[in-house]
Amino acid sequence: MKDYDLKNPYTGDTIATYTLDDSKSIHTKLKKALEIQTSWANMEIEDRCQLLTNVAELLIERKEEYAKLMSQEMGKPISQGVAEIEKCAWVCDFYALNAEDLLADELIDTDADESFISHDPLGCILAVMPWNYPFWQVLRFAAPTLTAGNTALLKHAKNVTGCSLAIEQLFLDAGYPEGCFQSIKSGHEEIEKLIAHEGIKAITLTGSEKAGRSIARTAGENLKKSVLELGGNNACIIWEDADLDQYISTMATARMQNTGQSCIAAKRFIVCADIYDDFIEKFTAEIKSFKTGDPMDKDTFIGVMAREDLAEELQKQVQDSIDMGAEIILGNERNGAYFSPTILTNVTKEMPVFKEETFGPVAAITKVANREEAIQLATNSRFGLGSMLFTQDIDSAMDMISQIPDGAFFINDMVKSDPRLPFGGTKASGYGRELSKEGILEFVNKKTVYIKK
Repeated sequence: MKDYDLKNPYTGDTIATYTLDDSKSIHTKLKKALEIQTSWANMEIEDRCQLLTNVAELLIERKEEYAKLMSQEMGKPISQGVAEIEKCAWVCDFYALNAEDLLADELIDTDADESFISHDPLGCILAVMPWNYPFWQVLRFAAPTLTAGNTALLKHAKNVTGCSLAIEQLFLDAGYPEGCFQSIKSGHEEIEKLIAHEGIKAITLTGSEKAGRSIARTAGENLKKSVLELGGNNACIIWEDADLDQYISTMATARMQNTGQSCIAAKRFIVCADIYDDFIEKFTAEIKSFKTGDPMDKDTFIGVMAREDLAEELQKQVQDSIDMGAEIILGNERNGAYFSPTILTNVTKEMPVFKEETFGPVAAITKVANREEAIQLATNSRFGLGSMLFTQDIDSAMDMISQIPDGAFFINDMVKSDPRLPFGGTKASGYGRELSKEGILEFVNKKTVYIKK
């Protein structure tokens, strides 16, 4: 077994040392999950929902503790960490209240005396999750998946191991049976082996496109279902009639929240020429108003990036774009894992900050002549997670719904996830859906039942 250290990205201090699970310990955990599966699946749905309510209550009780843990491990501003935990409680409450109806048999009128679709759990589901929203990404999967009667193994990002173990303990403290939800600490090779194991029935991954392709390939080779939520390069389209006074704060927050480390962040700002100068002035002023600094300070809005190498990668994307003609009007300073809020103008579709996902506090701005060019440029992306459009012409905006080939289209608001609505992408942003009814039905067997008496 190998040990690894976790370092606080703001202070550089080592905060914990952990030991990787080896093949033996991973399979011991899988065996536990399989042993508890039948009794867990046979538990009354209202009892599983009550346990989920317990989770929600504990999340609220512990929100300061968990927010502090996120700040220490991956640099999340602590006030945003508290908000993340509150959202986790929301998704638990949503499924605790609605799961029984969402999983109910669906009656179908046929020539049988009785016919319906039942929703049976698949078994043990493997989740591979990222560091940027270390509680939310897990809870939005776990709440519906466990409540549907599945068990789960979580392979979390290495730099948020403490969060991973805290979530496992959270479920135990809420009354879940031992083995129902377990965290594993492993590398890529062990995960590949685990996917191939007959005890794993499906896989969900939130992460990079590279990781998604690898997981999907292994899952496909083993005929396992997979759900992938991958990267995003969301466009923020600003038409000439946008109400900047009302929405400039929303636009800036859409780029800079979580220190810009969000798959659904606004990354490409595509601005009509008639409003461009006004937008630049107000957007820059709004970005400058965000407090940067210590993630543990409740007033901090932009902290450090999760790791220094991520800041270095972002710096290269910015510099390569500058070399191609982009202009810096704010920021572009790095100190360790800190990267200052940055605004780039004169961005063209050939530049890295337009073509690639920039996972940090960098806004790439492109001026276009009119609405038609804005829509054309917005859809010029390999990714398809979400887009946002700001305008007072709602009727014309709604005409664009079918022209935006993304998983989400928001008018006069930032793209965000909501337990009541399905969440997921198209193209290189992945496939499958989380949250809402669609999310809880991703990992069930939709079984046709046909009865003649």
